[in-house]
Parts: sequence; structure tokens; C-alpha cells
Amino acid sequence: MKRYLIFGTIGPPIGGFLMLFATSMASGYWSDTNWSEISKFLGAFVTTLPYSYLFGIVPMLMIGAIDDILYHVKRIAPVVRILIVGAIGAAASLLYGSRGADTGVMQFVLYGVVGLVPAMLSSWLTHRYTDTPQAVHST
Repeated sequence: MKRYLIFGTIGPPIGGFLMLFATSMASGYWSDTNWSEISKFLGAFVTTLPYSYLFGIVPMLMIGAIDDILYHVKRIAPVVRILIVGAIGAAASLLYGSRGADTGVMQFVLYGVVGLVPAMLSSWLTHRYTDTPQAVHST
């Protein structure tokens, strides 16, 4: 249960922040950056935070379920599990990156990071704080 709590609370705000950053980067918002622009960006993030939870909670819980399934496969090491979950999160978020005429490598990388980072961070936090150590049996 802790796994789903971590995925549900950590993933949406980080994914929402990265999504806002990716869309503003793709639109050229960061070409002339000063402190007032950064404060507008952070204000937009705080304003859109409820929507990040609204649209991000279900995908993050689904990725948490995949992480839970992979946790129960004993032959998969935690690092490999984190990488697999990150790859699935990046592939799922690329659905956002196929919009508009500006489809290019930078846009796919930016939208891939939107799913990669929250999935890997949540998976790492669940490994760090909820996974119980497995007992070693000697033969």
C-alpha cells in the first residue's frame, strides 16, 4: 500500500512540473529568461498543480502497479526494476509528445523525461523505504 501512496503523491507534481517545463521549452519561453519570468513559471506551476494531480494520479498508480508486479518477480534486481519502470513511464508519456507540427527529437526527449523522471524517482523511493530485505538461504 505504501508503494501506491508514494507513486500517487510524488509522481503527479513532478510530472506536472516537467510537463509545464517541456511545453514552455518547446514554445520558446526560456529564450529570454529573467527572475520575473521564473516567478511567472512557478506561479503557473502552483496554479496548475491540482490539474497535475487530476490528470496524473491514474497513470502514476498504473505505473506503481507495474512496479509492484515487477517487485514480486524475484529474479529482477531493484536497479533493473527501476529502469524498466522508467522506460515504461517514458514510453507512456511520449503519447503527449506526438502533438502538433513541432515533432522533433527535442520534443520527444522532453516529453520522455516527463514520464521517465517521476516513474524512476517513485520506484527508487519505494525500493528505498518500503521494500523488505529478502532473507538469504544458505544451501
